[in-house]
Amino acid sequence: MTVKVMLAGCGNMGYAMLSGWLKSGKLRPGETFVIEPNAELRARAKALGSEVGSDAGEIPTGAVVPTLIVLAVKPQVIRDVTAGYQRFGDGRTTFLSIAAGTAMATFEEILGERAPIIRCMPNTPASIGKGMMVTFANERVSDETLAFVADLLSASGEVASINDERLMDAVTAVSGSGPAYIFHFIECLTAAAESAGLPAETAKLLAMQTVYGAASLAAESGENPGVLRQQVTSPNGTTAAALAVLMGEDRLKQLVTEAVEAAKLRSIELGR
Repeated sequence: MTVKVMLAGCGNMGYAMLSGWLKSGKLRPGETFVIEPNAELRARAKALGSEVGSDAGEIPTGAVVPTLIVLAVKPQVIRDVTAGYQRFGDGRTTFLSIAAGTAMATFEEILGERAPIIRCMPNTPASIGKGMMVTFANERVSDETLAFVADLLSASGEVASINDERLMDAVTAVSGSGPAYIFHFIECLTAAAESAGLPAETAKLLAMQTVYGAASLAAESGENPGVLRQQVTSPNGTTAAALAVLMGEDRLKQLVTEAVEAAKLRSIELGR
């Protein structure tokens, strides 16, 4: 059996990643092996053509040495799950964790000093191929493997890397938690639209499409967001009147900065 990627956990994020790898052609079904204790989740992985098992004990001894083991489980069970893969910690297999808040030192303690390990912070838009993935690797990960992992992750969205693990708390606060901030902004814009007299469904559509369109334009135009803002803002016009409220005394900027700082501090606390 030739397995490039072994996926431990096939919940929403794990399944989205697996689907992306296979649909994009980055991996063939026979190159994947999924370990998932839940029968229903295991069945949908098998339906994609992947080999499956219910726990790490079902991996054929000596027959499988995967290039990459992806740990796609919740932080509260990450220690127990990782321990089941200790036999792959001899340096030939790289581990990729998407568990938020679990430090590199934890994996090195469990897997041993020879194991190449990568931490990754994805976000929920990765489930539709529009995510933001940020990675941090220990010194045992080869350049070839880093390139392989970056290519795999690109099936789920944009990929960036950092060289200081402490920055993961800031990453968590910005892109990890960030979708919730945007969802809340859509909620607020929808409520404001309704207060202005628009029907509920129309208000929701206007809010969602405006955020989607503006983000797409910012991504595709190559312009600085500040320049795009200025292009929309006519002197003494309607947009200028609204921005005077949002930008007065740096009101929105200060609020968002405080929110990100609160998330960052909580990430630090959870990682202790």
